[in-house]
Amino acid sequence: MTTVFLIRHGLTALTADTLVGWTPGVGLDAAGRAQAEAAANRLRPIQFDAIVSSPLERCRETGEAIAADRTPSPPFEIDERLGDVRYGDWTGRPFKELRRDPRWKTIHADAGAFRFPNGEALREMGARSVTAVRDWTERLGPEAVYCVVSHADPIRAILADALGLGFDGYLRLAVGPASVSVVRYGSAGTTVLRVNDTGSDPIDLVPTKSRVSAPRGRSTKGRPGSKLRMS
Repeated sequence: MTTVFLIRHGLTALTADTLVGWTPGVGLDAAGRAQAEAAANRLRPIQFDAIVSSPLERCRETGEAIAADRTPSPPFEIDERLGDVRYGDWTGRPFKELRRDPRWKTIHADAGAFRFPNGEALREMGARSVTAVRDWTERLGPEAVYCVVSHADPIRAILADALGLGFDGYLRLAVGPASVSVVRYGSAGTTVLRVNDTGSDPIDLVPTKSRVSAPRGRSTKGRPGSKLRMS
């Protein structure tokens, strides 16, 4: 059996506001670096045979945090197939602007048929991401344990494939910043062991609008809500 740890990158300064995609030079912010370090500490007991990362800075930095201070040091590989969606003309545009575009609603209504203007179809992103994991699983062998550092949408697509949801169901899965999801591939089939595990306070599971009655002294400011976000 081959075990794959799927790690989403930590936060950037643009994660909540902008459709970042392949915008160059977007690294982790202070919160994202703290998330990456926390994930690295949680994963420290796991001996990885390889760490495979999207080429984008925010993933490389998250992967480097996971790779740091490991003995033996696992190979650190870059695979473009694990990169974010190529958003074409929408790259770098703010979410508040995109939500006014009628085409934005069709992403959730029919994700499998959606193609970003002058960019990539979501189904193409899903196919390349799943193919990448299958290739690395075959290359590293049936007893391997390895780490993939990628983005929300590629990880959703990999999980949807493992769960047998089909691509149209992939947006039903939440994949938060610096979260850990785990899939095991074996001759008898595929098992999803964990999804979107951040080890965080369960208050994060409550929609933002319902948090008005949070316990005194516990701030709700800045906690993620229930809206889906792409990175």
